[in-house]
Amino acid sequence: MSVINPNWNDLRIFLEVARSGTLGGAARRLKVDHSTISRHIARLEETINSPVFERDYQGLHITAKGREIVQYVEAMEADAVALSDALGGSHQEPSGSVRVGTMEGIASLYLAGEFGRLKKTHPKISVELVTTTHQMHVNQREADIFLSFFPPDGKALDVVPIGEFPLHLYAAPAYLEAHGTPVDVADLSRHEFASYVSDLIQLDTVRWLDEVVSNPSLSFQSSSMIAQLFAAMSAAGIVMLPSFAKAERFGLVPLLTGRIKVKRTIWMTVHRELQYLPRIKSVTQFLQETIARDYPLPRSAQYIRE
Repeated sequence: MSVINPNWNDLRIFLEVARSGTLGGAARRLKVDHSTISRHIARLEETINSPVFERDYQGLHITAKGREIVQYVEAMEADAVALSDALGGSHQEPSGSVRVGTMEGIASLYLAGEFGRLKKTHPKISVELVTTTHQMHVNQREADIFLSFFPPDGKALDVVPIGEFPLHLYAAPAYLEAHGTPVDVADLSRHEFASYVSDLIQLDTVRWLDEVVSNPSLSFQSSSMIAQLFAAMSAAGIVMLPSFAKAERFGLVPLLTGRIKVKRTIWMTVHRELQYLPRIKSVTQFLQETIARDYPLPRSAQYIRE
């Protein structure tokens, strides 16, 4: 039986096409032209004597054989990255880029202001902070670290809760002057709110207003939490925001303090085969320490590793 020995560059480019879903997307990520991508894919298919993509007027669709190969190439990629870091020597300062994926609000209103401290202790690490409205797949290398308000599913993932934050209702003084200040939770039914566009919500964990008010009257809706914050600043309505937004700095007034009991857990996801790389370990430790300082888990929290 003949030995099939695919070229690593062909496999690497195939994996990028599988992740991007298009030749153009892979070409942009790899900084090569379409013909180069096509040539490598064709050579891989010739080597294994099987198509890895089906092509039609809608684009590329990965085949069953292609999906089978992906898991092996991802493992090879993880080993190659680990080897590269190991050859750099443990005595060297952690360096390189680390991509952190998370939701827009926690990224822009909290984490972006914290990463400056990481730069002081690890100047050779470059953080790429990517915002998203859906799950980023760490095992597909869409991110090195993913922070979410839910525990993601997936193979070869290390998933741990690292913090818990409360949410509060806020309103602008101008709104309260015009509509009055709610005195209890029942009083909220006569007020207007800024919230998410319900049919555009990608993650049910952000449906936090529904836990306080049934069928709230919505005067402003947006898929962006930051847009909701600014709408509330202009007296468009009451808004529910995580404590990490620090809405008071924007002039908003907290309402019914102590009477609203809505909380969310922050989960951190890292690929098991990459979590001990010096650059990634440095960032995960920084995130754990920072979030534990500001939004610690309750003592009763269970640490889950999958």
